[in-house]
Amino acid sequence: MILKKLMPENRFDRGVRTVLVGLSSNVLLAVIKIVTGILGNSYALMADGIESTLDIFSSMVVLGGIKISSLPADENHPYGHGKAESLAAMSVSLILLMAGIGIAIKSLLEIMQPHHTPAFFTLIVLVGVIVIKEILFRFLFSVGKSVNSLSIETEAWHHRSDALTSIAAFIGISIAIIGGKGYESADDWAALVASGIIIFNGMNMLTHAAKEIMDYAPNPETEETIRKIAAGVPGVVAIEKMPGA
Repeated sequence: MILKKLMPENRFDRGVRTVLVGLSSNVLLAVIKIVTGILGNSYALMADGIESTLDIFSSMVVLGGIKISSLPADENHPYGHGKAESLAAMSVSLILLMAGIGIAIKSLLEIMQPHHTPAFFTLIVLVGVIVIKEILFRFLFSVGKSVNSLSIETEAWHHRSDALTSIAAFIGISIAIIGGKGYESADDWAALVASGIIIFNGMNMLTHAAKEIMDYAPNPETEETIRKIAAGVPGVVAIEKMPGA
């Protein structure tokens, strides 16, 4: 026990601890946003809350990916289980895409049926949400880079996507409140813009994950730089093959 405390956290433990922080935050924020959206007549905030609810599921997928990827190589997987993280990242990306499309469809329906102007207190809640989400993004992205985990980096961008949807909601609600009668649908337009951001981020992350699964080769400039660095290591005679090349 004493030795375990003295030893630095391994990649798996740090990854799990990091994702659990995001998961706990998403549970709390999802409840706050949905309840506030209902009480404050804001579909943009409710849509944001729905996206946060899906974040909970995506965090669980990432946790599973990290756990599987940490397993040692075996008879059926002689090269280990590292691709599990890429599959987890791809799953999270697909969840984002489905959420974005669903929110876009619902936003268009709401635009055709304007509702009451959102309450002012919804803006206060959104400011807090934006700050928390940006902090989570920076934290997870930093950890993802340090432990070389694509799934954690993808999860980090999920938090940034959530922050951007909250910013869009804030702008839309502000326009609806300031504009008054006739501007109620600005809240729904904000939700539509947010769905576009979600879909864009989902496609970007899906492409990245797919490239890693397919062992996509780096561009020639990057490959040459890696070869030079490797050749400069004492004892290295030549580089026969680049991973993924």
